[in-house]
Amino acid sequence: MKKTYLLTPGPTPIPESVMSALNRPILHHRTPAFQNIFENVRQGLKSLYQTKQEVIILTTTGTGAMEAAITNLFSHGDTVITIKGGKFGERWTKLARTFGLHPIEIQLPSGQSLDPQDLSHVIQEHPHAKAILFQASETSTGVSMPTQEICKRAQAAGMLSVCDAITACGVFDLPMDDWGIDVLITGSQKALMIPPGLAMIGLSEKAWGAQQKSNLPKFYFDLARERKNQIKNQTAWTPAITLIVGLQESLRLIQEEGLHNVFKRHELLARATRHAVSALGLELLAKKHPSTAVTAVLVPTSISDGKMIPKLMRDKYGVTIAGGQDELEGKIIRLSHFGYCDRFDILTAISCLELTLHELGHSIEFGKGVGAALKTFAEG
Repeated sequence: MKKTYLLTPGPTPIPESVMSALNRPILHHRTPAFQNIFENVRQGLKSLYQTKQEVIILTTTGTGAMEAAITNLFSHGDTVITIKGGKFGERWTKLARTFGLHPIEIQLPSGQSLDPQDLSHVIQEHPHAKAILFQASETSTGVSMPTQEICKRAQAAGMLSVCDAITACGVFDLPMDDWGIDVLITGSQKALMIPPGLAMIGLSEKAWGAQQKSNLPKFYFDLARERKNQIKNQTAWTPAITLIVGLQESLRLIQEEGLHNVFKRHELLARATRHAVSALGLELLAKKHPSTAVTAVLVPTSISDGKMIPKLMRDKYGVTIAGGQDELEGKIIRLSHFGYCDRFDILTAISCLELTLHELGHSIEFGKGVGAALKTFAEG
């Protein structure tokens, strides 16, 4: 028998109490019982987002909420600024082009975050752009973006700030109202610790104003229609009922731990992971602005096929991590440390990584990575 461990940046492990909630008999979505659950979830999401606005629940994945942001906020021919720090920043550009917008793309080298001054220059060159579309955490490279600085510059320029926080919301602090984030998006299978199938999107009053002027076609993702229904604890369409029941429990767990304690736990796990891989002589892809959600590690030159690291860890040892995507395939590995994750998950992953590196012929001193992680945990 082989026990398995999931340390990917989505889906993430599901707590036992959430699994129990997911296994309850299904409710009908037009009943008082479900409406009570939906009311509880609505309030929990407002606390998570740190906002007074409604957070709209969509039965889709995070990309669906990204598409909803495009179709609800803009009109054909609008110019938007997109920040491409990896595969998911590129998705903003692709979505914008698909719906007839004119994206101005800021391209960043892999592993590097945005310099706010560079953004200021682009804003000056394109003062009529309607919005800045970006990731708070670029999952494909393990990089965090300067969300607060981006929002400040967007606000000063009269532009909307549209933030994909799919692997950031519930991982580190993103106070929507205090920072003036106009659109904040997340997905269920990340820090919310339930299966894929739900996406959440919060809009500021400014963003709702833009929504009223948008002329792009929208039907299933009509956010105004959803808000009208969800304020009444209904949904416009049949929702993923079981996932919403599970979401109620996962939000309860977050509230029980305390949102800022959740942030502290994630920061400690991320720091221990970075110390561990550095102690093994491995190099981080994101050297200056690593994400708290996921650590991207360069494959050492001693290993000819970097895709073998996640494969061997999964197939032989039962530890599933992520590899690189597109041009980074085979060049990096990605270890997740958010959601239903704690210290011994990290120690298991680092132990497995040490065994795997050794088996693939990389010179290693056993216990060095684990020791560095343990020291970090001991020091807090």
